[in-house]
Amino acid sequence: MRTRIVAILFVSCWSSLVVAADVPKPTGDTIVSPDAKLELLFTRSLPITGGLTEGPTTAPDGSIYFSDIPFGADKGKIMRFDPKTKQTTVFSDDSRKSNGLKFDADGLLVACEGADEGGRSVARYDVKTKTRTVLADKYQGKRFNAPNDLAIDSKGRIYFSDPKYLGAEKRELEHRSVYRIDTDGKVTEVTHDVEKPNGVALSPDNKTLYVGDHNNGTDRIGDPDAPPAKPGAMKIHAFPLGADGLVSGPRKTIVDFGDQAGSDGMTVDAQGHVYLTCRSLKRPGVMIIEPTGKEVAFIATGVSQPGATEPVGLPSNVTFGIGSESKTLYVTIDKSLYRINLKVEGHRGAGKTKP
Repeated sequence: MRTRIVAILFVSCWSSLVVAADVPKPTGDTIVSPDAKLELLFTRSLPITGGLTEGPTTAPDGSIYFSDIPFGADKGKIMRFDPKTKQTTVFSDDSRKSNGLKFDADGLLVACEGADEGGRSVARYDVKTKTRTVLADKYQGKRFNAPNDLAIDSKGRIYFSDPKYLGAEKRELEHRSVYRIDTDGKVTEVTHDVEKPNGVALSPDNKTLYVGDHNNGTDRIGDPDAPPAKPGAMKIHAFPLGADGLVSGPRKTIVDFGDQAGSDGMTVDAQGHVYLTCRSLKRPGVMIIEPTGKEVAFIATGVSQPGATEPVGLPSNVTFGIGSESKTLYVTIDKSLYRINLKVEGHRGAGKTKP
């Protein structure tokens, strides 16, 4: 029996070493050193089911807020990581299934709340009082599908995607679109020239809207009664924006992942590079591209990251730190939060979201 236990432990340790060694070094030396490594900061320990971590964003004090999204009746949470203490605490123990998060110029936290028993809204928190205010939950009188990711422009207007991946809620809107909430509360459809919009980002000059088209073919992941999935577009589109902040010309597809899983969340750096979280099991990681779509760097996140629970190495979203961490990229992977040091600074440009 003892020999068997030792053998099992040896195989287990050897497997962990192999898995860690299988994660390739970063490429693109102008962006990230080949010796840079992802540092594990948090991994879920609460007894909640399924899902993933998502939507990291940086608060004015430098702390990182992110979503921890479970399936079904389990309540989602918004977590807060403090880089100074390296402690992670619960900001909200009922996030209404928040996904993408962003802080505006007033220091207020804006959250996209999804379906699967979630809020299906875009809401805003005063982080000091934890007061939540719904900014929008409908378009033309119909409930949103499942707000997913967002970007805030220099005028404080909130762009957000509205796909649907989970939950038994019936869709009321014909399209899965990208919308904008103006500072006066008006909701405008920006585009539905996408199959299933997911990650969104704005170029530093606010003249381009990047949208990840991530059509996995189903609105109800994991539901045995849902029709068979028919995957579609896995692409990154660039939409030109006019002075009014609306689409002013035809979209341009700058990345086509083909039959592989595409990108989830995204962000941009101060130089205008776009950071895409790629969820293909064949090449999971953060792909950094020029606005033309040319790849200039890649940070592998899989096969697995040692130390996390249930790891497969699939990233979901990214954000840059601020201040002394302006060249630090935070990445949510599986059910964990990581960071890695880069050579470039992130772009900070959100405007006020209140009149």
